[in-house]
Amino acid sequence: MIVGQITKPKEIEMNITSSAFSAGEMIPGKYSCDGDDISPPLAWSNAPENTISFVLINDDPDAPIGTWDHWILFNIDGKTNELAENVDVSKLSEVRLGSNSWRRNDYGGPCPPSGTHRYFFKLYALDTKLELPDGSSKQEIEKAMSGHILAEAELMGKYKRKIVKKQ
Repeated sequence: MIVGQITKPKEIEMNITSSAFSAGEMIPGKYSCDGDDISPPLAWSNAPENTISFVLINDDPDAPIGTWDHWILFNIDGKTNELAENVDVSKLSEVRLGSNSWRRNDYGGPCPPSGTHRYFFKLYALDTKLELPDGSSKQEIEKAMSGHILAEAELMGKYKRKIVKKQ
């Protein structure tokens, strides 16, 4: 008797992309402090079916004083699969903004003091909504997410400031 091997279908991992830049590539200046300082368009796919909400954390681990938080969103509806360029978060139902390293509840684009820095857009699919107020810190959000993460995805882009020489 021959017994066939049963193969389990490979699970497709959640991913996050941007139409403005590819993974590992340079982030266009319009999304930085040198440009319009607006959030880039982001899209994701393959989230688990039982996702209730998403958390998005954008940070720079290369900052001289330690990881710098640029943008923190939580309670993004689990049926959402994209954020438009320069998204008006106030028009998104139940989405809350965490406090970034500037102690603001908004997007702050890449603005490295020197050299090329890496900027990570980390997306977490959760099996719950977080019972936290606007302005919560990244640490408070990460603590509340603990034990509720179904999947995660990451997009990394780079940025280096352009130095304009005065004539």
